[in-house]
Order: sequence, then C-alpha cells, then structure tokens
Amino acid sequence: MVIVAERNILVVDDDAKVRTLLRRCLEGDGYTVVEAHSAQSVREAFAAEKFDLVTLDLNLGAEDGLDIARELNRDHNVPIFMVTGKDDVIDRVVGLELGADDYLTKPFHVREVLARVRSVLRRSGKRDKGAGTKEQVEKAEEPWLLLDGLKVKLDRMLLVARDGQECDLTTADFKLLAAFLNHAKKPLSRDRLMDLIDGQNWAPLDRTIDNQVARLRKKIERDPARPLLIKTVRGIGYILTENAIASGR
Repeated sequence: MVIVAERNILVVDDDAKVRTLLRRCLEGDGYTVVEAHSAQSVREAFAAEKFDLVTLDLNLGAEDGLDIARELNRDHNVPIFMVTGKDDVIDRVVGLELGADDYLTKPFHVREVLARVRSVLRRSGKRDKGAGTKEQVEKAEEPWLLLDGLKVKLDRMLLVARDGQECDLTTADFKLLAAFLNHAKKPLSRDRLMDLIDGQNWAPLDRTIDNQVARLRKKIERDPARPLLIKTVRGIGYILTENAIASGR
C-alpha cells in the first residue's frame, strides 16, 4: 500500500454502488473519503471541511455535473477528477475547459483510478510522505522562469503576477502555459497543443484550444485584447514570442 499524507477526497456520484467502490479503493490507499450524491450535498460537504480533490460524475440524475464543476472551479481551489459514464468527446472537452484536471470514463479499473488520483494530486502541488524534507524538496525545485514580469515555477504549478500576487490558474491553464514555455518561439498548431496538454486522442476541435488560449491570455497578458506574449500565427496556431525568458532563484 502506498503511504500518503492524510488527504480528504470528496466522491460525487448519484450511484451508491459506484460511491462505495470508489470510497473503498481510495480508503484502502490511505485517503479520507466523504461521499456526496447531489449539488446540495457537495455544498454541505464543503461547508463542513476542505478537500484536496473531488471525483465528479457528470450524470447526476436531474442535475448536471458540469454545473457542479463550474461552481467548484468558481468557489473552491480544488482539483477535479471527472469519473463518469459520459464518453462523448464534447463532454470531455467541456469538462476540461471548465478546469477539470483529469477525465476517466466508466467502467474503470480501480488501479487506474488510484494512479490518476495520485497524478492529479502531484500536479496540484500535493506530495506524498517520503518525498523528502521541506529543505530537500525546495532544493530540488526548478528555478523561477521570468516572463515579462511574471514568475513561473512549472514543477510547483505556481505563477506569480507582476504585482507579486499568486495567480489562480487551473491545471489545464498550467498545462497550456508549460507547453508554450517548453516550445518558446516555435509556432504550435492547435492539434499539437492539444496533444501537449492532454496526451490523449482529441477530436480536432479548434474552438477548444482557442478558448483555452483566450483564458490564459487574460491571466498573463498586460492587455489581452492586444497580446504580446502568445500571438496567433495565421493558418497555423499560436506562438510564445517573449524573447526575455530567463531563469533565476
């Protein structure tokens, strides 16, 4: 069994059998699990305690799981792992656009659920016990990347704005920013960007990546209406044009 720091996970599904299955496999891996079956029970759970991750079904009977995802993304800084019976590519795209950190369709294998949960928690800055002391972790961290007055640490998914305040970026935002930073000054097609930020089989829906780029521009550009960092390359896609990318501690 993997030993993890005590983490709270909220399992949201209207199927009691699925909730029980997820609860048992997560508790067996050392997590503390709370169950919810509706939007109201999700609100009640968050009113009572904080959570490190939410597993969310999109099909909640009369309620739409996407509405819950919007609410979580708006009101709570918590990773969302969608575990759902909806396998339509549009649902997947919309879910990820709303800030979901991962997406898995039913039926699923519990080992894959656990692997993806650990991955989401790692990407969201959570670390298992045994990762090392605070000093060891900080020493192993990447240096800051400096981008037109912004400070970025990709390994910690941390972005500090020009005024010194930490920016609220979703995991999807950070994946896209990392793709641009890792391929700076190189034109990237929409399909290439979708491969870089997801690594799965995407349908070629240009509108999807355009929406994500627009959302990222609002958070990093001085004037999103006249972007200077992420520019559109007509007929291709986008490019990170900043020439002053530097690093420093």
